[in-house]
Amino acid sequence: DMLEKAHLSLEEFKSKAKEFVKGSVASVDEAISGAQDILAERYADMPREREALRTNMLRYGILEIKKTKNFDENGVFKNFAGKSEKVAFIPSHRYLGVMRGVNEKELSVKITVDIERIEANIKEYKIPRNASSSKELLFEAYKDGLKRLLLPSIEREVHSELKERADISAISVFGKNLNQLLMTPPVTKRVILGVDPAFRTGCKLAVVDENGNYLESCVIYPTEPQRDYENSKNRVLTLTSKYNIAGVAIGNGTGSRETQEFFARLNKDEGAKLNYTVVSEAGASVYSASKIAAQEYPNLDVTIRGAISIAHRLQDPMAALVKIDPKSLGIGQYQHDVDQKLLEKKLTDVTQDLVNRVGVDINSASASLLSYVAGIGAKVAQNIIAFREANGVFKTKEQLLKVKGLGKKAYEQAVGFIRIKNSKNIFDNSGIHPESYEVAKKLLGLELATIDVKQKSKELEVGEETLKDIVKELLKPGFDPREELPPIPFKDGITDIKMIGVGSFVSGVVRNIADFGAFVDIGLKNDGMIHVSKMSATKISHPLEVLSLNQYLPQIEVVSIDEEKGKVGLSLI
Repeated sequence: DMLEKAHLSLEEFKSKAKEFVKGSVASVDEAISGAQDILAERYADMPREREALRTNMLRYGILEIKKTKNFDENGVFKNFAGKSEKVAFIPSHRYLGVMRGVNEKELSVKITVDIERIEANIKEYKIPRNASSSKELLFEAYKDGLKRLLLPSIEREVHSELKERADISAISVFGKNLNQLLMTPPVTKRVILGVDPAFRTGCKLAVVDENGNYLESCVIYPTEPQRDYENSKNRVLTLTSKYNIAGVAIGNGTGSRETQEFFARLNKDEGAKLNYTVVSEAGASVYSASKIAAQEYPNLDVTIRGAISIAHRLQDPMAALVKIDPKSLGIGQYQHDVDQKLLEKKLTDVTQDLVNRVGVDINSASASLLSYVAGIGAKVAQNIIAFREANGVFKTKEQLLKVKGLGKKAYEQAVGFIRIKNSKNIFDNSGIHPESYEVAKKLLGLELATIDVKQKSKELEVGEETLKDIVKELLKPGFDPREELPPIPFKDGITDIKMIGVGSFVSGVVRNIADFGAFVDIGLKNDGMIHVSKMSATKISHPLEVLSLNQYLPQIEVVSIDEEKGKVGLSLI
């Protein structure tokens, strides 16, 4: 306390310090050092000083990024090393990228602030104005508290805040991407051929019927090293003729470009007229080796299950993708680096919201899809499947009450999201709750598009919002909101980077969106990239303001080509 007041001269303070030279304290210097340590800790614990430094670091701090001895000069972190970023403005995706480098021990980081200015403030505001010559010892104690204790502590807090911000941003992008992916319009009522491309092991083919049921599979070898065009051609044309295949879904993994070339040649040389498109096969291998896939296709090889999944992703993306952990779908930024509990909750919430918005056909839905319906869950979903297998298709929504584990409360939650397409009651193929069927019947035959909702709600003694929902369902019975979105485009054209040049125009489909830009499938092995600065003539803060996942872009300019790395830069302006 004497040192903190600094009213004694340096000599007087040293004289007083002699009184503390006893026991484990061997000298005056040790006594003074001990007093300084106590004051350093006091300073580092002062709430006002902590808050001031935290604000300073967040507003004016600089994140300095340096190489470690383990740094790979040609590795993925080469664009970070030796750089510095203002803490206040570092993009979330860049911060996560840097911290991944830190975690992999290739990079080190330090947040720096203007120490001299902080020390000047200490001298100005923390040292008593009437202090004597012992104030130098007090100043040294506070500087020690600043550098040894307070700075590292606040730096950890700032990193924690930056990480939290980055997590929220990345998880938000992941959620929006998942939303758009699950809302991809289905290619309904068509026989689809799913193709899992490969080289040495051959391309796995699987045909599914209009309802998604597996029909037949085979393996062809149109790519290196076999390049067996004739046999591959014959197998595909036989399947096409046998099942009247209306669309081909080709996975975007290894060998995809060469497989696309094969189907393009079939169309050109054989007049096959096979509409094909590329779908992401991210997570297909995860699904094919899962318990769900084993239950659905116990007698099929895992590779064929993967081809079936690819076909289903074109036919009904939502139904196919809910069977796979969203983190395996390749649509997020640094998904393994962010808070996993927050990520899990976000993805579950997004999936539940969309499944319930679209509605579920209870007679064809898998247990995975049913489990996301409000009020159902995984266990009851399995019970619904068991009931369906034992008793045949559901004919009315009321039959749900006979399912084990589905009580009245859960039924009331779930029934509005269930659809029965061939029910005798037309309302069963709508989002109208059975409790509102009588009201709905009274609306039949009326001019619903011009109905006075306020007046009619009073007449029918029903809430205005409820009546609006009923009218909406009656205007578009069995409506699927995904049908309002542009359909998946089928492909032709570019398959080789040599077919394009800077200044040429291509078309493509948005496959992934990040904070810094979007990746677009233009038919090449690697997706092209549109930087956020090349998306709009007016400044935008995020690609999601102008683009969405699976969006078809009819005209994109090629602005850069790196043949060696297979990279193509694109622009929309």
